[in-house]
Amino acid sequence: MSDFAMRRTMMVDTQVRPNDVTKFPVIEAMLAVPMEDFVPASRRAVAYTGENLDLGGGRVLLEPRTLGKMIDMLDLQPDDLVLDLGCGYGYSAAVLARLVQTVVAIEENAEMAAESERRLSEAGVFNVAVLNAPLAQGAPRQAPYDAILINGGVEEVPPAILAQLKEGGRIAALFLEGALGVVRIGHCFGGRVVWRYGFNAGAPLLPGFQRARSFSL
Repeated sequence: MSDFAMRRTMMVDTQVRPNDVTKFPVIEAMLAVPMEDFVPASRRAVAYTGENLDLGGGRVLLEPRTLGKMIDMLDLQPDDLVLDLGCGYGYSAAVLARLVQTVVAIEENAEMAAESERRLSEAGVFNVAVLNAPLAQGAPRQAPYDAILINGGVEEVPPAILAQLKEGGRIAALFLEGALGVVRIGHCFGGRVVWRYGFNAGAPLLPGFQRARSFSL
């Protein structure tokens, strides 16, 4: 077993399994996808440290515990169509691709989007479509989605994103509230998304997901 494979197994055993990630397909996917292949070359050696991994430009790859729990709570099915917002270099999309039929991955950083597409292709992942577009717009042409994963912090989720969720669909988002961040899972019922508490986590705010500021004289 290679050094990276050993680190990957240790990551799953110490960071993912103990944190209520119980669905075997999620655990299997995180054991199978080589995270070190989906980070900048300068970050390969620290890919498995168990923290949010700096990708540059204010963006991070969510720590394995957070990403694993978010994916677990989305209750993904093999025939699902999933929107992966803020895919970075493609790690989250590669994990999701092992769990669902099709992934539409959005990355607004053009360099990251190109790298994500290249790395996914090199890894033999062919059920992911990578689009270079503003994260807050999503990908309405491919909607509606069974599930949406947002890879980073939000103050609020734009209505344009919520509108792309299928009736009965699920969305996972990390809401930034003061010093703490809270992951919530939303379910779409009757065209409206109802949120419930998931767990505490932290990540930088994604572009386009700021709360609209109100001004008063």
